[in-house]
Amino acid sequence: MPPPMNKLSNEQKVFVVTALACFDTPHEVAKALKAEFNVELKPQSIECYDPTKRAGRNAAKKWRALFDQARKDFLENTAQIGVAHRAVRMRKLQRQIDLNEQRGNSAMVAQLLEQAAKEMGDHYTDRRRVEHTGKDGKPLPAPVAPVTIFQLPDNGRE
Repeated sequence: MPPPMNKLSNEQKVFVVTALACFDTPHEVAKALKAEFNVELKPQSIECYDPTKRAGRNAAKKWRALFDQARKDFLENTAQIGVAHRAVRMRKLQRQIDLNEQRGNSAMVAQLLEQAAKEMGDHYTDRRRVEHTGKDGKPLPAPVAPVTIFQLPDNGRE
């Protein structure tokens, strides 16, 4: 089945290609297309705009270039994504904790508190806390190797 290229306007095609480049699923893009432009398109038809998929392997160079540039920009600009920042995640967790406390859902509050503790303890990052200095900035003491002393049996010889 050929892709429905003539069904979408250029603006709508740009919208679809950009959304796919930002790792949105074809189903999510179809819903967004319906909400934004009131155009219904099946997720299978949207896949033809994604050059990383088999259905989009023959996409026009124009759309492939747009996809590649949008993907590159998206990956380089993760700072613009709110949940990429710890403060934003903690704020959202706090809202959920408050909401669940009001509803009396103590089990969910406990889970959210655990998640917040893990978040603040760098559980979800690749950072490791390593001490490079000892007390008052002095060097760390060298670890002492354990010494094992064996008592040899007395066999009567001198």
